[in-house]
Amino acid sequence: MREFGYRRALDVSGAVALLEADPDARFLGGGTNLVDLMKTGVERPARLVDIRELPLDRIESTPDGGLRIGATVTNSDLAAHPEVRRRYPALTQAVLAGASGQLRNMATVGGNLLQRTRCGYFADVTQPCNKRTPGSGCPAVAGEHHNAAILGASDHCVAVHPSDMCVALTAFDAVVAYETADGPGELPLAEFYLPVGDTPHRETALPQGALITGITLPPAPVAATSRYRKVRERASYAFAIGSVAAALDVEAGVVREVRLALGAVASRPWRALEAERVLKGAPADARTFAAAAEAELAAARPLPHNGYKVTLMRNLVVAVLTELAEEAGR
Repeated sequence: MREFGYRRALDVSGAVALLEADPDARFLGGGTNLVDLMKTGVERPARLVDIRELPLDRIESTPDGGLRIGATVTNSDLAAHPEVRRRYPALTQAVLAGASGQLRNMATVGGNLLQRTRCGYFADVTQPCNKRTPGSGCPAVAGEHHNAAILGASDHCVAVHPSDMCVALTAFDAVVAYETADGPGELPLAEFYLPVGDTPHRETALPQGALITGITLPPAPVAATSRYRKVRERASYAFAIGSVAAALDVEAGVVREVRLALGAVASRPWRALEAERVLKGAPADARTFAAAAEAELAAARPLPHNGYKVTLMRNLVVAVLTELAEEAGR
């Protein structure tokens, strides 16, 4: 066992100062991902800074009608909150699909944003991995890649982002708030995750040493009619092989507003902007939904053993949008 230090932060500024003083430290929330990576040797922090007692565990309405979610809110509390269930039902569904009850009771919203890929090569320190050791290679390209990325990948990394929650947050234009030694800052979730390119080890645009303090969901009336659908290899707790977060507003048979994000297809939650462009102002029918899915997936570059994902995601998008359209017509 490799020894590490432990400190409990008493306030946000103190937590940030502890990490600034020790760049090899890590913030500890629920620990549901970090502790696992420490056990396998992927993460080797010199110190853990426990932030669970910080006053960041509330969900509050914003003056403009959105929601602010504190970074230490547990996944269970997020999914159960009445305003989340009423205003952003797809977010509740995504969180409930994301893990077992025991894990949801421990996992935090801020930690969920930062969880690492579940690619087997990344988790195995005996294997090369550009995300873990830059420049060492990506064996998944020629090896086991049935659940690898089909969008936005590169020869340097084909791993997918594991979060369900973040797919729904991406669809609803969430904004991440953080604190550094220089003060507070914000990042739209659309800019939070970096393209994989040739630097897959650089996963987010968070400044060095930043502490995530919360997430803001802007008001989105369309989100009240939303759904999250996840496909996985077994019905019990498992990571997605494909998922969709969608919201649809239909008036007189025509799509007035739509939000669409895809999961388990890229190194980050994938906002389906091309599909949204096709859908807006078009008839809310299966033909349009299929055309939108195909437009988004035209950029897909599957590997030899994950091409099934293109068909899977096309069918999943059509199915979820069809359900929402039928619900709107009732």
